[in-house]
Amino acid sequence: MKFTPLKTLAASAVLCALTSTAYAATAAKIGDTEFTYGGYIKLDTMWSDYSAGAPSGSSVGRDFYVPSTLPVGDDDDSDAVFDMHARESRFNFGTSTLMDNGKTVKTKIELDFLASAPGGNERVSNSYAPRIRHAFVTYDGWLFGQTWSNFQNVGALAETLDFVGPAEGTVFVRQTQIKYTTGAWSFSLENPESTITTQGGARVETDDASLPDFTARYTHNADWGNFVVAALARQLTYKVGDVDADETSFGVSASGRVNFGEDYLKFMLTQGKGLGRYVGLNVAHGAVLDGDELDAIDSTSGFVAYQHKWTSQWRSTFLYSFFSADNNTDLLTISGDPVESSQSFSANILYSPVKRLTFGAEFKHAERETESGVDGDLERLQFSVKYNF
Repeated sequence: MKFTPLKTLAASAVLCALTSTAYAATAAKIGDTEFTYGGYIKLDTMWSDYSAGAPSGSSVGRDFYVPSTLPVGDDDDSDAVFDMHARESRFNFGTSTLMDNGKTVKTKIELDFLASAPGGNERVSNSYAPRIRHAFVTYDGWLFGQTWSNFQNVGALAETLDFVGPAEGTVFVRQTQIKYTTGAWSFSLENPESTITTQGGARVETDDASLPDFTARYTHNADWGNFVVAALARQLTYKVGDVDADETSFGVSASGRVNFGEDYLKFMLTQGKGLGRYVGLNVAHGAVLDGDELDAIDSTSGFVAYQHKWTSQWRSTFLYSFFSADNNTDLLTISGDPVESSQSFSANILYSPVKRLTFGAEFKHAERETESGVDGDLERLQFSVKYNF
């Protein structure tokens, strides 16, 4: 079998979507199949000051900004906390095979270590289990497997040190799906899951839907940038004991990028009924269980980010992100004190002495407020080193 090294190929969309710089993937060819691999190593160090006291060290919000984990309440006199990890580091492997009919079958699998169960402890080993981010196959316009939701525009995310960046303001979901793309249009059937508020504000995750989530998306590309409109329709369900409740959820999201020479502006605005887990890393639930009926929660969210290139090696991203829920105040005896709003802003400075290596510093301020007016905030200073391979 002949093994032939190839010239470097264009980086995968999965990797490039979360950074403003495109890097090459390493590739090789065996027969009719090209093999690619890539990823990055990233060190994050974070100094975090919480107004209502820091969450426990096992909280995912200590690894990256997750709005729902931001504590609220009376001012706390506890000290700031310092965290350090390399869990965002990732690896991906892909294939591309030319078939006898002239069409190509492609596959991709990607792993990282964020939000996964520890395989050890911080005392000695700092081991963490790998988790699947992406695992899919594509053929003739079809995609089968797990990847970003068709309702999400990953290309609208700005370059930040925080893993997500505009966490409360963006659609952010990876899940199993069947997607078909033709020209500027794409349609998908995706795995359903509902997050329901029950008595006392408890969140129940249900997987009782009889239909998949459905999305449709249109992308317009131009010299000035791009514009994406996506729509979502799904069924919220709660089937526990004698209760058999369901409600229809709809949402629409508009996002894109506008180029200003070497600078760019990225944005997203999302509005819908019962969006729940699709927006803000599930900062609000999809619906409240009212007896044997579901009352869907309306929400509006969005962000705007501007990146300025100072020199060929220095650049900065300035970001503002928000989320607002329209809770039914008549149901507060059931839902407790749900999230009413969340917002954050951040600014960073990024330095790349060579193409694949980036050093960065970022400041983030974030706030979360509940329906009763109880609030809390976070100030975080983050330093990162990232090398793409």
